[in-house]
Amino acid sequence: MARLNELSATGERPRVLILGGGFAGLTAAFELKDAPVDVTVIDRTNHHLFQPMLYQVATAALSESDITAPIRHILREHKNTRVVLGEVKEIDPVERVVYVDDDHTEFPYDYLIIGLGTHQSYFGHDEWKQFAPGLKTLADAQEIRHRFLMAFERAEQSEDPAERRANMTFVMVGAGPTGCELAGVMPEIAKKALHEDFRRIDTRDTQVILIEAGKRILPTFPESLANRARKDLEKLGVEIRVGASVVNIDENGVYLEGGEFIPAKTVVWSAGNSGSPAVRSLNVPLDRGGRVIVNADLSIPNHPDVFVAGDLASAKQKDGQLVPGVAQGGIQEGRLAAQNVRHLLYREPTVPFSYWNKGDLAVIGRNKAIANLHLGRLNAKVSGFTAWLMWLFIHILYLIGYRNRLSVLLQWAYAYVTFQRGVRLIAETDPIPRPVVPPGSPAPSASPSAPLFNQL
Repeated sequence: MARLNELSATGERPRVLILGGGFAGLTAAFELKDAPVDVTVIDRTNHHLFQPMLYQVATAALSESDITAPIRHILREHKNTRVVLGEVKEIDPVERVVYVDDDHTEFPYDYLIIGLGTHQSYFGHDEWKQFAPGLKTLADAQEIRHRFLMAFERAEQSEDPAERRANMTFVMVGAGPTGCELAGVMPEIAKKALHEDFRRIDTRDTQVILIEAGKRILPTFPESLANRARKDLEKLGVEIRVGASVVNIDENGVYLEGGEFIPAKTVVWSAGNSGSPAVRSLNVPLDRGGRVIVNADLSIPNHPDVFVAGDLASAKQKDGQLVPGVAQGGIQEGRLAAQNVRHLLYREPTVPFSYWNKGDLAVIGRNKAIANLHLGRLNAKVSGFTAWLMWLFIHILYLIGYRNRLSVLLQWAYAYVTFQRGVRLIAETDPIPRPVVPPGSPAPSASPSAPLFNQL
């Protein structure tokens, strides 16, 4: 109470900075809504992203607006909170200052909650990023959607059978939930949604390959559920390679250990994550993935006023395992970090973090999913249609805003009944190469198989 009274006497209130508008950051902001503090939320985008459904934007099932919400709108009723659009560059825990953007705008704080998240890690091969984008942001999803749809357009235009096959081959590197979800939905799109749209190619010949360096797919799930998921993926036509290490990726495809080469024009990387580079300025221990090794109460060593939550926190469960980088972990950590700020305000001891793992879900494809549930004393392994319905319900429930929930529900219903994708848009940033016509030669006549813009 002494600290709070001291600041109030000077006309100031404690300043709480929240870095990141993801699940952890927004949960912390809601927890401090009525606290006697001034809260500032800083994010490099103006929106909250519902990342668990980002792959559906990448595969043209949903639009960007369906899984995002403006941060300012979400926090509009929080009178003690302001929102700043900016990218965190450096954090000085000694001076209690955060530096934002290239001009290093200063944001002093009394208490700090860091929820900056992670980005794709290429394990020292950042040159692969241009050939194999990850799936962490809206820009990533737009890029993957663009490459996915353009691959069929290029195959339609190609006269070379080998080039056609490479364009219609899609490789997912990493068989965690993201890789499996992408691999499961792509065959359905190719065989159902696109089949009647092309004249020179048969999209049912599309090949989807899932590569995993480990011994099995979905290593965070029980082996029985992972085996069920593998069978479901194989029924969809997905080729699964386990124990396969990638040694190189270029514009032509993927090179595996042992000399094997997979010709593919579209590769997606989902094999690893790394912490935000801004936390290196904290000068505290990081784990191998660049995440901050936090104390039991989510604070960092030697700085009890700084907390880390969400994917960026390397926090341990009771069994010694790390808290997984999932939405429920970020929500629980963000809530506790904010509660511990309240404890510090009133000179009370902070509370250690205890993770409640409610379960894990992964959707494999149409009517196919797996669920490993932990609800109180109930532990259940569910698969198939029941798990798929559970996945739909939970993800609708956790979306922010009634508009988003209704929009997603309608889009899903439309896709389920018609097998179509409602957001098959290709931006005009990568036009299809046109054949070079020698001067004086007659212009090629339009054919029924040519795209409409060729006939204009």
